[in-house]
Amino acid sequence: MSDTDRHQDQSPATAAAPAPGTKPSFELGTGPGRVLVWFYGVFTVAAASRSVVEVIRGFDRAPLAYSLSAVAAVVYGFITYSLVRGGERARRAALVCCAAELLGVLVVGAWTLAEPSAFPDSTVWSDFGMGYLFIPVILPVTGMIWLRRAKQA
Repeated sequence: MSDTDRHQDQSPATAAAPAPGTKPSFELGTGPGRVLVWFYGVFTVAAASRSVVEVIRGFDRAPLAYSLSAVAAVVYGFITYSLVRGGERARRAALVCCAAELLGVLVVGAWTLAEPSAFPDSTVWSDFGMGYLFIPVILPVTGMIWLRRAKQA
């Protein structure tokens, strides 16, 4: 039996299933996912740098805002790692984190508009990310769309 005959004998389900120990055929960080990895990577560095500088300059001035910047950095970092790692488990974890991120942006964004005195200094998520061109509110939505599409692939 030739190699061509063997490939023709395989059913589509058998041919599509990756062999044990190999990477899945759809990587989260490929194609448009690379743009997400890039943005999340940049935002990880930006939020982490911002929170470190804020804490050093005077954490007591706005501890809530500065803590939220640190939380944002951790969330962005985890999503970046998950997108690069790939696989179904990482996809699900990143999807949950994107949903939590979106919730955080919406809650903090509304809170900063409703009660500005609670935030003497801004966070990455203040005013729905207006200081970052609204990317903090667009990014998790885009991420969730990509991650849901990745499940179907």
